[in-house]
Amino acid sequence: MDSITALKGSALGKAIIYAKNQRPYLENYLLDGRCAISNNTAENAIRPFTVGRKNWLFSDTSKGASASAIVYSIVETAKANGLNAYTYLEYLLMYMPDTEWQSDTDLLEDLMPWSMDVQEECKL
Repeated sequence: MDSITALKGSALGKAIIYAKNQRPYLENYLLDGRCAISNNTAENAIRPFTVGRKNWLFSDTSKGASASAIVYSIVETAKANGLNAYTYLEYLLMYMPDTEWQSDTDLLEDLMPWSMDVQEECKL
């Protein structure tokens, strides 16, 4: 990349500058073995969102759209953590009313999909 010369401002020149600027991010997977080389996992996670996006144009209110986005986020996070999404939603609806999570946000950690209790209760 350093040996390539291109006219400054040309499409190739812009591409080379962009690639050089992005190099640390592109090589991130070499520094941490947990990082995947491809972003297929991320793309597969957002695919239902992109497919459903057209349907969500019909949300009647911004509050309804916001509520849909929150539920969608919870469901996808549950799936990403290997949980049965329906069981996890039931778990949240059963335990959240009995907690003081609004005044003590540390209690939310126990309800997160990566929590050991949640993993035991809701694992696929």
